[in-house]
Amino acid sequence: MPAFSRLVRFLARDGRIYYGDAILPGGTSDIARSARARIINGDVFGKHHVTDQVVDIRMLLSPLAPSHVGTVRCLGLNYADHAKETNMPEPKFPILFYKPRTSVSGPTDSIPVHAMAQEGAGLDYEAELVVVMGKRCTDVPESEALNYVLGYAVGNDVSHRDWQIKHGGSQWSLGKSFDGWAPFGPGIVSGEVIKDPQQLKIWTKVNGETMQNGTTADMIFGVKKTISFLSRGVTLMPGDLIFTGTPAGVALGRKQPIWLKDGDVVEVGLEQIGTCTNKIDFAPAKPRI
Repeated sequence: MPAFSRLVRFLARDGRIYYGDAILPGGTSDIARSARARIINGDVFGKHHVTDQVVDIRMLLSPLAPSHVGTVRCLGLNYADHAKETNMPEPKFPILFYKPRTSVSGPTDSIPVHAMAQEGAGLDYEAELVVVMGKRCTDVPESEALNYVLGYAVGNDVSHRDWQIKHGGSQWSLGKSFDGWAPFGPGIVSGEVIKDPQQLKIWTKVNGETMQNGTTADMIFGVKKTISFLSRGVTLMPGDLIFTGTPAGVALGRKQPIWLKDGDVVEVGLEQIGTCTNKIDFAPAKPRI
């Protein structure tokens, strides 16, 4: 585990949906720019192989099929600079909240904003390294944690700050769990490609303007420590997602917040992985396949 380098799930030009190993164009490591992939046969969490059959990509989908997505765990305040900008103390233990599987969507899906989330202010972005678990594990020591990882992606922990903080007694999940509010992708890059997940540049652009520009080296709790902590007495399963927190630069941390609005285009990116580009849509919308 795994045999692939850059796992993608995509709609091909022949109208079928495949898992594949993305073929990068020359001069880029952004999977979102891939136009072709080699078909993968078998179980991506178990025995599988990358074939020589090359298929044209029509559209990249969420890297995991809905039936393959497990529990979605998220960390809050996991970058020192983000904690500082929000005037909150650095946590002594990881701050954990959950998103439902219905929040998961793909790297180019629109982000639907329900009427409830159009009330008040505070629609915000959070670029995050996403860890995709590949094997079942419990009570994992830090030294072995990365052995259970399928790979890494980039995601957007879309948040509504009023519903997250002001309403309902600071129930974080309430303001972060709307349908389609966890787009991730554009693919899953294996640990054979990304040897050290703590040395990656991470950023957000809104309508082309850079809003976040950080590095995963600034995490308070790194990937190894996070997996080890979350697995204490709790079994992590293949397909579980871990959103690992966001660096400084979110709208919440600005003196004059620039909240997301209808029609805004949000791009979150991660070095060696690529970008997810999603449009804010105040009209009712459904995630793609």
